[in-house]
Amino acid sequence: MADEITQFEAKLLKWLVKSDFHIQPWSTKDAAKAFKVSEDEVYDAVAALTKKAPEQIQIFYKDGNVHIAADK
Repeated sequence: MADEITQFEAKLLKWLVKSDFHIQPWSTKDAAKAFKVSEDEVYDAVAALTKKAPEQIQIFYKDGNVHIAADK
């Protein structure tokens, strides 16, 4: 099914839950480096998670930076 969370999206979500990007600014570049994928793959996965798991992820803009809050 197309709406199922992929393996990469699941790993990214788990990482986001453990991270403090609700406090610290989000860095797509750092996420891509951590997962050894392209920045586009990270953008696609974060966007997909907002559709596939909207109750678990929140993206917001604060003080000139993007932040991501994630919950189990």
